Amino acid sequence: MPASAPITQDVVTIARNLPQTDRINLVGLTRPQLREVLIANGTPEKKAKMRVDQIWQWIYQKGVRDFEAMTNLGKAYRAELAERFCIQMPEVVSQQVSADGTRKFLVRIAGGHEVETVYIPEEGRGTLCISSQVGCTLTCSFCHTGTQRLVRNLTAGEIVGQVMLARDDLGEWPEPGRHPKDESRLISNVVLMGMGEPLYNFEAVRDAMQIVMDGEGISLSRRRITLSTSGIVPEIARTAEEIGCLLAVSFHATTDEVRDKLVPINRKWPIAELLDALRAYPKLSNSERITFEYVMLKGVNDSDEDARRLVKLIAGIPAKINLIPFNEWPGAPYERSDWERIEAFADIIYKAGYASPIRTPRGEDIMAACGQLKSATERARKSRAQIAAETGLAG
Repeated sequence: MPASAPITQDVVTIARNLPQTDRINLVGLTRPQLREVLIANGTPEKKAKMRVDQIWQWIYQKGVRDFEAMTNLGKAYRAELAERFCIQMPEVVSQQVSADGTRKFLVRIAGGHEVETVYIPEEGRGTLCISSQVGCTLTCSFCHTGTQRLVRNLTAGEIVGQVMLARDDLGEWPEPGRHPKDESRLISNVVLMGMGEPLYNFEAVRDAMQIVMDGEGISLSRRRITLSTSGIVPEIARTAEEIGCLLAVSFHATTDEVRDKLVPINRKWPIAELLDALRAYPKLSNSERITFEYVMLKGVNDSDEDARRLVKLIAGIPAKINLIPFNEWPGAPYERSDWERIEAFADIIYKAGYASPIRTPRGEDIMAACGQLKSATERARKSRAQIAAETGLAG
């Protein structure tokens, strides 16, 4: 398939009826889009750039949601903005806090759909894992989200809104007159590793990340944003060119036979084709190493032969390999590899010259760990037998 071909998902998604409103939500609009809607709603073109700068800073730098609080705008103009626009956020339905400090938010978006967002505090950093779709179309057999059918893509506002609501919860917006430096932040990193395949929702993800990276707002460096993909090959180069963030790949197997089962999108873009696209990525974006995510499944992909084959496959790619002990969920068709097996696997990779950290499972007690995300509504609907049937592993 040529790189210029449109990328479409393998299912048709139908959203519920969205709430009708005459007011335009400003959250999620890029700077050019914001300028366009302001002019279309009466802002003089000569003043549009200044107004975009002012409103942008109030929303994304200061976290303000009320036009009346935007004190460097004239009173009459504030009233006009309030009449025509809104600053609307996704709704936090519930929050769970793990014993290790991980926070999982159940987030309701327009139409009543739900996604999950996870905040993982660590020493010296805090990582926010955000979702890009309601459900997922990829049906990766080891992933809990993959047992939930795709409902719809998130909008740019719903994606960046997850970052904003987490900052709300953590009290991270700066106090008046003070703008925190990156190193002082509770949310220092954002990873697109939540529900959904980001590259099947490229435009919304791109626009949301451009907002997150904007220096006059949330202002996170592109090096602090990591996009994880299962391997939508034709969109990988575009990611480098239009977003430029770090890239992680859900790899998980060293042969097409095994990866076809674990990550079914491999049937469309097999390992060799994926690796060719990855070899070009660092040159396009001048980014650092590509991260290969590799979930450790007992007796499936965790042999010494797999480790040696993995090293050969990624030769020539600046890379590190994150080894992820499988995080089990109700009805899961796999078991976590034994710790000694994981360490032996990591040692082979390390001796070949690659970093091979073993990810510490976080938030398992609240089903917030890697591969466990799934909306609470969907989880409640499924029995263990249904989950097994959907993954094709029913007895």
